[in-house]
Amino acid sequence: MKSNEELRFKRTYELLSRFVSTDEIILDLGTPNELSSFLKTEDYKIESAFGFDFDLEPEKLNEYDYGVLTAFEVLEHLVSPFPLLKNTKATKLIVTVPLKLWFAKAYRNTNDPYDQHYHEFESWQLDMLLDKAGWKILHREKWIAPTGFLGIRPLLRKITPRFYAIYAERK
Repeated sequence: MKSNEELRFKRTYELLSRFVSTDEIILDLGTPNELSSFLKTEDYKIESAFGFDFDLEPEKLNEYDYGVLTAFEVLEHLVSPFPLLKNTKATKLIVTVPLKLWFAKAYRNTNDPYDQHYHEFESWQLDMLLDKAGWKILHREKWIAPTGFLGIRPLLRKITPRFYAIYAERK
């Protein structure tokens, strides 16, 4: 069975390639990672935004040259993603976030203040946030996150959507 990471990677790439051409310039929120490296091998023009606090300085995103903004499991780490989403100069947006699960607490890493989830969204909450920030959702899907472990929680993860993915354009 493929790992959860491999499945998310594949689904994220399929979503991006469906809505974004290799001619467009992408700004990805967060540090360079395996997905952004892979996208470069597929001829995507992608740059990673990092090195500053998106909550405190969202306007810094507009110092980059881009038309597409991607946030692959980043928004849940922000106290308030609204200013960033409202003021970005992007005309296209692809977002993935973890969904709030009734049987698991929000992710928290007590050793790293940045590696924690301030939000775990219900799908309607992300929809409302994007609408209020001036985005029209054109596609949405939910993904499960199966594990290879035995037990009640792993069983629930095989049938309960864990990730929410959206493609949106400026209204």
